[in-house]
Amino acid sequence: MVFLKNKYVKFGIAGFLYLLWVIWVGCFWLLLGLGVIFDIYVTKKINWTPWKKRGVKNSTVVEWIDALIFAVIAVTFINIFFFQNYKIPTGSMEKSLLIGDHLYVTKLKYGPKIPNTPIAFPFTQNTLPLTKSTKSYLDWPNWGYKRIAGFTHVKNDDIVVFNFPEGDTVVVEMAASSYYSIVRDFADQFRLKDQQENVPARSTAEYLSLGRQYVWKNYEVVSRPVDRCDNYIKRCVAVAGDTLRVINGQVFINRSPQQHFEDMQYKYLIKTDGSRINPQALDRLGIYPSDVETSGDDYIIPLSNDKANELRKFSNVKSVNRIITPRGTYASEIFPHNSHYRWNVDNFGPLWIPKKGTTVKLTMDNICLYERVIEAYEHNKLEVKNNTIYINGKAASAYTFKMDYYFMMGDNRHNSADSRYWGFVPEDHIVGAPRFIWLSLDPTKSFPANIRWSRMFRSASR
Repeated sequence: MVFLKNKYVKFGIAGFLYLLWVIWVGCFWLLLGLGVIFDIYVTKKINWTPWKKRGVKNSTVVEWIDALIFAVIAVTFINIFFFQNYKIPTGSMEKSLLIGDHLYVTKLKYGPKIPNTPIAFPFTQNTLPLTKSTKSYLDWPNWGYKRIAGFTHVKNDDIVVFNFPEGDTVVVEMAASSYYSIVRDFADQFRLKDQQENVPARSTAEYLSLGRQYVWKNYEVVSRPVDRCDNYIKRCVAVAGDTLRVINGQVFINRSPQQHFEDMQYKYLIKTDGSRINPQALDRLGIYPSDVETSGDDYIIPLSNDKANELRKFSNVKSVNRIITPRGTYASEIFPHNSHYRWNVDNFGPLWIPKKGTTVKLTMDNICLYERVIEAYEHNKLEVKNNTIYINGKAASAYTFKMDYYFMMGDNRHNSADSRYWGFVPEDHIVGAPRFIWLSLDPTKSFPANIRWSRMFRSASR
């Protein structure tokens, strides 16, 4: 079609598509880019590809460089605004999603975020390749939170990819663990040391301060903006305005039980007649060797209901019972890490999820639930002095939330570091929604047996 070669037609098509994108993004300063497009297709006053010479045949090397640069720009643009690949690194969503699943994650469902740090090395999350702590991005410019319109909002039971809320601070030597949990662990060690040496107990705040000082003195600690925090994937069990409670492992939202998902797992205690369970039989059930814990003749294994029923049929298995931590058993690693709230992984809440525009009354009892929201996510200065709460230097008895928040849990309920451990997920941390599995590789097997053909192009959003 000859008319498509006309420079004005080319400009018209490119300019129209660019204009639609500007309207979608909502930043009309970008209209200045129409002048660049006009020059590229019509006036050609400026060489926008300086690595190429005009009017002459370029070498093969230059052509390859040109193609590579175009590919990097195109893929980066697509990753920011449309979709990206995500690989399941841990078993927190087993067996709904498996370690080694590669997911197509759409940004369009909830709307793509404009990057906080737009200048970065391509295809990296936070560190340069072959380094442990060298930033792959520039801290400047650092843009605020802006989300472009999507098709819908996060709903109950959606599987969601998001930036790890506690990933704003990272201990390089222990990057897989939350900085805040590491500080609490060292605080507990200082508390135990005082007890052993009969030293008078200090306050929780003092022990946390000691733990924090120790970490900063002995390890390399780095901070990261929201868009450079590691990506996590979990199921959203509660949205803004919901009240969540977990009773003996069953999640209740606004007093209604959450639906049970077919592949949801819990830990079970399996007692045998003293004989060993055949590892090949466990492999046929899709149970990884790394998932199997043994205690004498007993086994502790994460299982779905179906898999638990299958194990009950084994001739040498005497009983298969789900492990449940009793109500009232305090677990210090569980949010909000305060003994006033004696919660654990199986008995948690009730907890109200913050909703944008809603005001909550603040007390000395509940401030631990919302202090990170107020200070870290919504950027206020929060202090507690003489049993009085101060926000930005003023005494405060209530707070109005600026964003919506979500509560995320893994389907592998006893093997998932999720909101039960670190609390709420702010709306500005939401990345996207998985659509389907385009590749699945079993990390326990070698090629080609590691390819899980049955999972290829299977839905990842159920």
